[in-house]
Amino acid sequence: MPHEPISIYVVDGDPRALDAQTAVLSAEGYATIPCGSAEQFLKLFDPDLKACVVMELHLPGMSGSELQDYLASNGLDIPIVILTAHGDVPSAVQSLQVGAVDFIEKPSPQSRLLEAIGTASELIFDREPNRLSQKIIAQRLRSLTDREREVLEHLLKGKLNKEIAVDLNVSQRTIEAHRARIREKTRTRGIVDLIRMFG
Repeated sequence: MPHEPISIYVVDGDPRALDAQTAVLSAEGYATIPCGSAEQFLKLFDPDLKACVVMELHLPGMSGSELQDYLASNGLDIPIVILTAHGDVPSAVQSLQVGAVDFIEKPSPQSRLLEAIGTASELIFDREPNRLSQKIIAQRLRSLTDREREVLEHLLKGKLNKEIAVDLNVSQRTIEAHRARIREKTRTRGIVDLIRMFG
């Protein structure tokens, strides 16, 4: 499927990872702008360029989360895809709440990254990405039991399984079982999809 000719800033402090990601995206026909740090990205950033950012969270100097906050607080609107080797639930929740398009943990299939960039492209060109209707989301939420909804609320706050288990006074295995049923009933792959749907 042809994509819009957007540019992609690739921000990663690991030179090998930076080279690899740049090569993959260049092979897909994207103009790439490699940046070894958040500071380098800010020097190269052109607000008039139709572009998105593929960014690692752990960077030398300013972190990916700090860069996200800086861009948001300064009204610099550019879609951001987090591609990180240091992912966890709280980081995912925080990044998505600040407005990241997707939160992807390394290693992941190339198709997942390209799908996220496709969503970013839709946003850049002011087209509404494919989203589920509120009616379908409400139906999926209603399919959950009271306890599953309770677990979901804790997940959306960025809590880990063991923390939820302590809060609800149940075993961690019970929480894992609830999470599996929540994913099945809501047809989601994990926390990122859940935040998108219910966050």
